Amino acid sequence: MAHQVEQMAYVGRTPWHGLGNKLAEKQPLEVWMEQAGLDWTIRETPVRFINGDKGHLGEILSFDDHKVLYRSDTHAPLSVVSQRYQVVQPREIMEFYRDLTEKSGFELETAGSLKGGRKIWALAKTGQSGLLKGNDRTDAYVLLATACDGTLATTAQFTSVRVVCNNTLAVALNGQSQCVKVSHRSVFDAEAVKKQMGISVSAWDDFMYSLKTLSERKVRQSEAEKFIRSLFQPRPGQAEQKSNERAMAKVLGLFEGEGRGADLPSCRSTAYGLLNAVTEFVDHERRARSNDYRLDSAWFGHGAKLKQQALDLTLDLVA
Repeated sequence: MAHQVEQMAYVGRTPWHGLGNKLAEKQPLEVWMEQAGLDWTIRETPVRFINGDKGHLGEILSFDDHKVLYRSDTHAPLSVVSQRYQVVQPREIMEFYRDLTEKSGFELETAGSLKGGRKIWALAKTGQSGLLKGNDRTDAYVLLATACDGTLATTAQFTSVRVVCNNTLAVALNGQSQCVKVSHRSVFDAEAVKKQMGISVSAWDDFMYSLKTLSERKVRQSEAEKFIRSLFQPRPGQAEQKSNERAMAKVLGLFEGEGRGADLPSCRSTAYGLLNAVTEFVDHERRARSNDYRLDSAWFGHGAKLKQQALDLTLDLVA
């Protein structure tokens, strides 16, 4: 089966999605761009079409309101967008981290592209971390991603990774994700985005306090089962559909001890353990066509939304 991942690179241990080229630490951005498969540019060309019938060469016309985006290296088409569409180049995604890695102690950990280059990302560790009971560590990261097919605004987002299991969770406070989004109708200004995100850096302590609170909230099995049903069964007003029994059974099993780190004091029979059962299911266990499809969903798609819903619901338990 064809992978969505075009190419990617990483440092340290193999990422949870099991993909990529391993690099030595503290490599320059130029090496990252080459090894992550991001040393190309997005080019533009007018849309052209032939107005003749099948089998007859007709007049070549242009569609002036739109343009074709394509790769400079392979000339493979990426998308058709409006003339107002502002392209963000792969190099811009990587350059976002130059001063952060050279002056602020950030460390690039993974970068690459999905869907033939239509979606591009880089992930860097900020140096911040937090500990819960049982030496259960969570590290802070900044994820920058963009797409050139209209599926994603350029998004800079604080995210967390629980070390014991590599579960990922977007940092959110009061139901709001700590991220900055730049529409492709606007020019991407990396420095302006960093200034906006500077307000959110201080939110890490508040986020870790929320996780600590979850780790101290004991959860009975009946509460866990109710939580899982509310997360996976149809919402009121939705068309009836068969509930995902396999998913619910798997999440419950992860919560009850099958999950990585489920036996740590922070997780055992707690709301934090319930949250991690969902994040582990999304990141590692949920059915997907391949690991790279699972990555795309866990960071940008339905999986990311499911994890956000789980965070909101667990925080309701301690409200």
